Amino acid sequence: MSGTTRSGIFIIAPIEGVVGERIAALQAATDPRILRLGPPHLTIAGSSGMGPIAADTPLVELESLLAPIAAATSAIPLAFGRPEKFMQTEIVVLPLDPHGPLRALHERIKTSGLRAAKPRFYFTPHVTLSLYRELPKSVLASLLTERFDEPALATRIEAHLTRDTGESKRLLSLSLSS
Repeated sequence: MSGTTRSGIFIIAPIEGVVGERIAALQAATDPRILRLGPPHLTIAGSSGMGPIAADTPLVELESLLAPIAAATSAIPLAFGRPEKFMQTEIVVLPLDPHGPLRALHERIKTSGLRAAKPRFYFTPHVTLSLYRELPKSVLASLLTERFDEPALATRIEAHLTRDTGESKRLLSLSLSS
């Protein structure tokens, strides 16, 4: 797979619990179209550091390569930074530390043998708060003051087939080891 595409298979970690509910509420209030991509999540592979996995990857191959990685990976504590605009865009994200367990998980997926497009950005794990619309200055200012200090934990990874149109279909869900 070559070139830079936005369609393909993405590996995500859902954000659940109280933090996930708060993020979902903010997404619904500021950019409801983002909810088409499913519940709040962080992208482990498919966006930054590793482009989308080839859409024609057989499910059996995907599972055979990802299941051992998930089984060998402990649940990952998530500490969110302050909301920020993503790389000189109007996209607002909650950044996460690109080192440690998230980086290790990303690198294991990246080197698993799955065919993927070239990445568009360096690995920058984050949860997107606003993606599709330019926010009014007052809404943006308010969003940038939000804080997410509550504990959160990534307990599973999911593979989603995502199209440029914004459609997303879950293909696989794997629990991380406890």
